[in-house]
Amino acid sequence: MNERSHERTPVQASGHPSGHPAAHPGKHPANHPGGKSEGHPGGHPGNIGHGGQGPRGAHGPTATLEDGSPVCRLIAWEVTRSCNLACKHCRAEAHLEPYPGELSTDEAKALIDTFPDVGNPIIIFTGGEPLMRHDIFELVAHAKSKGLRCVMAPNGTLVTAEIARKMVEAGIERCSLSVDGPDAATHDEFRGVEGSFQGVLNAIEHFKSVGLEFQINTTVTRGNLGSFKDIFQLAERVGAAAWHIFLLVPTGRAAQLGAEVISAEEYENVLNWFYDFRKTTTMQLKATCAPHYHRILRQRAKEDGTPVTFENFGLDAVSRGCLGGVGFCFISHTGQVQPCGYLELDCGQVKQTPFPQVWRASRQFLNLRDPKTYTGKCGSCEYERVCGGCRARAATMRGDYLAEEPLCSHTPRKGGGK
Repeated sequence: MNERSHERTPVQASGHPSGHPAAHPGKHPANHPGGKSEGHPGGHPGNIGHGGQGPRGAHGPTATLEDGSPVCRLIAWEVTRSCNLACKHCRAEAHLEPYPGELSTDEAKALIDTFPDVGNPIIIFTGGEPLMRHDIFELVAHAKSKGLRCVMAPNGTLVTAEIARKMVEAGIERCSLSVDGPDAATHDEFRGVEGSFQGVLNAIEHFKSVGLEFQINTTVTRGNLGSFKDIFQLAERVGAAAWHIFLLVPTGRAAQLGAEVISAEEYENVLNWFYDFRKTTTMQLKATCAPHYHRILRQRAKEDGTPVTFENFGLDAVSRGCLGGVGFCFISHTGQVQPCGYLELDCGQVKQTPFPQVWRASRQFLNLRDPKTYTGKCGSCEYERVCGGCRARAATMRGDYLAEEPLCSHTPRKGGGK
């Protein structure tokens, strides 16, 4: 996928407090941000589907492990950083050549063996371009053998009929594909390689031929705001199970986009438009890397007199905006555990510390789970528990991952009552 990792993942979990890209067998209401269309990151594949239950049948956003740590719902795993594209928004600044330090096949399988110890997470195989890893289908099959839901985020250009067949045989249940413009000219310019738009369309046909579900992910920039309806109509026309929009995080190559990063006011307008637009379609829609959408949803629902329930809003009603370190994490190609792919915060190295120990005891993860550690208006906001602010934008734009969300225009009520 080229969200460059969890950025746009096709995955989601049932009761998943996290939402990124990525889909899970099981039905949900229409517009459900989490699993299959019949029934979210995910996703980030932002959101692929709907996750399973936690240990001993625990489920829902408050499910915990035996020591009180939250269940891990979703893992975006950058199995390689190598990529054949050069996308303008790439957090990884990926290139074609192999990167040093990537986990070996044996190390990768050993890591997979530890995933069930933190719950029943959906695994997003991402990159870079995951299909550039020679043992990718061996790793997917191994994860599948552990009972884990597997989704993938390829960029589409390397997908052939044979690759699509191997994906299904190995156990991939949904893929996310990125479309950032309604036509080849706009999409290819953003992706940095001519022919990438056609590559996505070809991949879609291959997925359809083997019955592999897919979702479309779109990064929000000033340049494509006016084309959103056209992009959605394309997603609808080709038969996507879901459309997920991703609010740009200015890191990696995206830090150079400058004028393409929309303002706080524009974010507010986009998310209000998204709230209204979701009423016009039965397709599953989700806003990712947009924690303040959870605030806007509740404000607008109150105005509309609509109860914020799972029946009315799917996972958006029962999940939290930013799930980094709370229900979701990212693992880099070298084994560094991070809250998300956009927030390059070293929370532990799986080559040195078992992943379950990192998930349960990382100082940074413990901070992210404690609202008292947040500063600025996020620390006093009445919507903190359902929003949380984007920790990656706080880090890249304010220099502190616990600082207030830089692109939120909301003024908390005096006293910040929860």
